[in-house]
Amino acid sequence: MTVSLPAMLHDVVRKYDLRVPRYTSYPTAPHFGTGVDAAAYGAWLAELDRSEELSLYLHVPFCDRLCWFCGCHTKIVQRYDPVAKYLDALDREITLVADTLGEPMPVRHVHWGGGSPSLMRDADWLRLMGHLGERFDFCADAEIAVELDPRDVRPETAQTLGRAGINRASLGVQDFDARVQRAINRVQSFEETERVIGWLQGAGIAAFNIDLMFGLPHQTARGIARTAEMAADLGPGRVALFGYAHVPWMKANQRLIDEAALPSADERWDQIEAATAALEGRGYVAIGLDHFAKSTDPLAVAAKSGRLHRNFQGYTTDTAATLLGFGASAIGSLPQGYAQNAAPIRDYMRAVSSGRFAVTRGIALSEDDRLRREIIERLMCDMEVDVGAACRRHGVDADALAGAFAAIASLVDDGIAERKHMRVRVTEGGRPFVRLVAAAFDAYLNPGETRHAKAI
Repeated sequence: MTVSLPAMLHDVVRKYDLRVPRYTSYPTAPHFGTGVDAAAYGAWLAELDRSEELSLYLHVPFCDRLCWFCGCHTKIVQRYDPVAKYLDALDREITLVADTLGEPMPVRHVHWGGGSPSLMRDADWLRLMGHLGERFDFCADAEIAVELDPRDVRPETAQTLGRAGINRASLGVQDFDARVQRAINRVQSFEETERVIGWLQGAGIAAFNIDLMFGLPHQTARGIARTAEMAADLGPGRVALFGYAHVPWMKANQRLIDEAALPSADERWDQIEAATAALEGRGYVAIGLDHFAKSTDPLAVAAKSGRLHRNFQGYTTDTAATLLGFGASAIGSLPQGYAQNAAPIRDYMRAVSSGRFAVTRGIALSEDDRLRREIIERLMCDMEVDVGAACRRHGVDADALAGAFAAIASLVDDGIAERKHMRVRVTEGGRPFVRLVAAAFDAYLNPGETRHAKAI
């Protein structure tokens, strides 16, 4: 993959220094409303086909250290008591959902996210995973993944995760450069990360990903390339390369970052090019917008065959039509629409402790939403889409998308996209701009919104 565009490259980069959604869903979460509540969620669960496979997401919104770059729903704790009480509520929510379903439904994907699920104690891992196994029918080849902060993992933690059934780990790294680490308050050595990977492998958890980030304070193209090479040398099947979204008006912890040390749009582009070249030089192939994988990895195989998908955890091989979210702020995706639990931990715990679902917002999907969601997902996953074919599948006249095609015109002129009749394709050099192409089909997006991440 080359990410070079035609002449005047940096003029193009500056022109599209805009903010657009990451499109892990459509419609995106800022457009959820209070029309979907606990009662609606219960009705949606009751309507599910019990023979269909599910995916489960469980959110643990706690960390024991504050990373200044973080944009997640999380709370810093120094004692385990708040975590233990929250996990009791999470356990009760599992019961509420399972009782509503009435019978164990098949599950092929489970994802523990946060926050830092790695700070959970061993007994809680075994208790909660045991409860899930009792109330749901895990497929024999189910992927059970967890996001880990290597700084929280001990040898016994790895062994417990293996006994609990975890078979994939996602390790947060961001950057191995000491100056960058100090600037984001996340000091984590290469040796520490390498040691944790060895513990996980010793516990039978062979599949792991590494998460990196560009656009951080004091990062350089040369530095992020070196970090990418070091990460690749650890042997992950997948590497994610996320762009840092600086939104201090939304995340107070980001105000601790020195804005003067943040790279410009041009420098962010140079970092993408450098990290991409480094990863490809180590044998990784580009997947979608911001992932890389070994060619034999299931994610790369799915991408090559057009079976790649995208959900709130990013790119996935998961094909389930229903993803159930557990925990404060967790979002579920059901055939009827999206449902999100209360974000404040206290509100979430109060609801489930009283025997109620904690859903407070969401959105029911219209046929137009479903059409645009398919188009956006295929663009984000395949870098191309046959809009005409999608319209026919949804029984919608393609003329309804005339505005989207008009919005794409400038992207075509600048070499980011190509259009042939009703087919739209993101050029290889335009891959980092794919969210801009997807945004052309977003009926909810208000230009100039500051809540989203920068396009580059």
